Amino acid sequence: METKKTSLYQLHQDNNAKFVEFAGYQMPIQYSDGIVEEHKFTRNHSGIFDVSHMGQLFIHGSEDLVNDLEKIFPLDLKKLKLNHSKYSFLMNNDAGIYDDLIITKIENGFLIILNAACKESDFEILSKLLNNKYEMVLDEKRSLIAIQGPKSVEILNDVIKGVEDLNFMTGNWFLFNDKKVYITRSGYTGEDGFEISVENELADKFTRKLIEKGAKLIGLGARDTLRLEAGLCLYGHELSKDKTPVEANLKWAISKERILKGDFIGSDIIIKQLNTGVQKVRVGIRPEGRIIAREKTKIFNQEDLHIGEITSGTFGPSVNGPVAMGYVENEFSKKDTKVFLEVRGKKHPANICGLPFYKKNYVKGVN
Repeated sequence: METKKTSLYQLHQDNNAKFVEFAGYQMPIQYSDGIVEEHKFTRNHSGIFDVSHMGQLFIHGSEDLVNDLEKIFPLDLKKLKLNHSKYSFLMNNDAGIYDDLIITKIENGFLIILNAACKESDFEILSKLLNNKYEMVLDEKRSLIAIQGPKSVEILNDVIKGVEDLNFMTGNWFLFNDKKVYITRSGYTGEDGFEISVENELADKFTRKLIEKGAKLIGLGARDTLRLEAGLCLYGHELSKDKTPVEANLKWAISKERILKGDFIGSDIIIKQLNTGVQKVRVGIRPEGRIIAREKTKIFNQEDLHIGEITSGTFGPSVNGPVAMGYVENEFSKKDTKVFLEVRGKKHPANICGLPFYKKNYVKGVN
């Protein structure tokens, strides 16, 4: 299959992007400044991320839609206010995660942002579960652009007035060049920021406006180091069909009221795990020294027993040291537990730690 290109492909080329194939798309991994500088610029200023490869699923329907979606997602959607967003999961009957997603209540329905590698299968799963009762559009005519960092609100508000009034995890329709764009105050870096759904034809012009105001294009490399420092999961690494939200330490994202009712897909397993515990759980890990423990690195306890595996690991520029996440047997998941990471045949000391590694700077309570 031919790899796809986003509407910003030419802009990436103009800015000397180094490309990689990701989820069937040619995507920028970094630009000439390099991953570390791009990471720091996002933390201190404002970075632009092309995330147009992700799925924008619009589902429209009557009040029945809310009831039907509540049978699928572990969310209290009846209480979700218009233009408010929640993080959630699409799960199988064993509570394994098909995908993690953001669901936003819009007029006459919902906008669901899906991971790029999962969007086609998610669409099929949801269509089947909803018996094709509703209008569902996986909109390929819109691009998705994220702007992240402390200067993002000032820059974006210069281009589109009124976005400064949005609270974290809320959104609304705005106008850019007389065309409707949907903007949410959200992101994947641990910083304040926004995600903008804009028609493909306007994506390049819109992004160039942000660059004119001082924001810089940032590649997927820095996006990964930023999200890892913020303790955020990546599908295919921390999350998969073999992991449940409880094992992934994401039970905060499951509605307590829905747990009491227990009427969503995978609820039996979720309730059982909440009551009896899990064998393995996701944790943060800080290697001692400068060793980088990558995905699939084995984790051992002090008695040299194999107790888990790294799912993501990198050097964290903002914390000036290596960081990692992984799954360990529950009895070794307490903060400050000493463990050992096997890298290139040698075992290196590390410690279980709390998440995130870097304090999140989300903006809440604007109005």
